[in-house]
Amino acid sequence: MTEGLGIAEAASTIGLTAHTLRYYERIGLAGEPPRGPDGRRRYTEKNLDWLRLITRLRSTGMSIAEMCRYAELVREGPETVGERRELLQSHRDAVRQRITELQHDLVVIDEKIEKYFAKEQDALAVRTGATE
Repeated sequence: MTEGLGIAEAASTIGLTAHTLRYYERIGLAGEPPRGPDGRRRYTEKNLDWLRLITRLRSTGMSIAEMCRYAELVREGPETVGERRELLQSHRDAVRQRITELQHDLVVIDEKIEKYFAKEQDALAVRTGATE
């Protein structure tokens, strides 16, 4: 039995498409996984862990260019740990800022919903003659 997952299984596990995985390999964001005896990609747990990380970075708004820079730093080795940390800290700060903005946006949406609810209640009271 061949170890690792095929590209379709790996994509499904991570929540991406096989096309996206191939694209990430082509642009250098994800290293090409080992190949099985049949010549097909076999994604190991290490490959999947990396894909999970970059998927999270992408879903939190990191650009492809920044992700590629991060991947390049990882490939360069331990001497880039500080730069990697700085890159991730900067991204974390941007994510926190976006969360704060979204929380403020949510307050506005909640207020609007409450106004509509009150208007619906008022309209229902008028229709049913239950005004005070």
